[in-house]
Amino acid sequence: MVGSKALILATAASTMDHMDSAVIDNAGLRQLVATLIDLGYRVVGPTVSEDAIVLAELTSAEDLPRGWGVDVAPGRYRLRHRDDDALFGHSAGPQSWKQFLHPPRQRVWSSDGTPPEQPPPYAFIGVRACDLSAIGILNGVLGAGSYPDQGFVGRLRRTFVVAVNCTEPGGLCFCASMGTGPEVGPGYDLALTERVDVDGCHYLVDVGSDDGSRVLAAIPHRDADQNEIESARKEVSRAADRMGREMPEGDLRELLVQSRESPRWEDVASRCLTCGNCTMVCPTCFCTSTEEVTDLTGEHAERWMHWASCFEFDFTYTHPESVRKSGESRYRHWITHKLGTWHDQFGSTGCVGCGRCISWCPTGIDITEEMNALASLADGPWQPRPATKRDDD
Repeated sequence: MVGSKALILATAASTMDHMDSAVIDNAGLRQLVATLIDLGYRVVGPTVSEDAIVLAELTSAEDLPRGWGVDVAPGRYRLRHRDDDALFGHSAGPQSWKQFLHPPRQRVWSSDGTPPEQPPPYAFIGVRACDLSAIGILNGVLGAGSYPDQGFVGRLRRTFVVAVNCTEPGGLCFCASMGTGPEVGPGYDLALTERVDVDGCHYLVDVGSDDGSRVLAAIPHRDADQNEIESARKEVSRAADRMGREMPEGDLRELLVQSRESPRWEDVASRCLTCGNCTMVCPTCFCTSTEEVTDLTGEHAERWMHWASCFEFDFTYTHPESVRKSGESRYRHWITHKLGTWHDQFGSTGCVGCGRCISWCPTGIDITEEMNALASLADGPWQPRPATKRDDD
């Protein structure tokens, strides 16, 4: 980070040791982005590009998608103009923050000893509750255990997170039934709740870390009153009742065990192209493969790691052939791992309810529809989950 970071944070710390909920306006949000850039972060947030909300580096808050929303349905994603100036009035786009913490392609070794490139620290602006949960799940997979991915751990440690509570879920969102939203959980430095009224946009700000407190102290703000806090919390709470999709109630792991031979798998296989789109847009899919490349002389070699998908025919190749040859078996493996055996491996669900896999499936396969269909076809009872239990408890 640039040398100004220490000066900015030291000045802020002298004026505020602790911050309760605050309010910033558009000018404050612009200053927030500018301050993070001055601190040496590569600031990344949602922008409009190629008819979609995509994540890209911001040069200022003016790059954020003011007045844009999205309409989504199975196999469908369309931008639309809103009738207000909301910056975060849209649901998840095709990309997740995974691409910055767990890049789709990265060099892990070079024969000349050149170390892998180290990116600058990131500041993420606009991380939804589902995506914040996804970052936590990825950390449980890649950052924990006996052999953590040091590249992932280093990137996450140096990342500043500005999360956003959802007050307007999309048509494919089902984070409420996965226990991952719409209110953001732990893991943020600052959390915003966007409010739009006749005076324009303003943002209730909650502080989640010491760095967040110091950054907030460096930008224009005022203390939030109790009515503002309660009103914002109620909007987020109401969003939980307006989800476009939901999973069936109950123990999804047990449902999938009982559905091992369900005829539903043949039905979904007749529609699945095994293209792997669902795994590419998923914010928690983490599988990788490696390849070695050399120059034309053969004197220089590198090893590269890149994303892989369990829908690839060769993903389970074991001499002399692949284990899962049919689309039926590959889809069943994906959904069973995502919602079932992920618990056994990592102690949580592997799905955060963002709805990306539904929107970006070319044939519109809906993971919630498939699970509800399996529930309706299940022969025996399967134990419901307690309604108040979160998957990460």
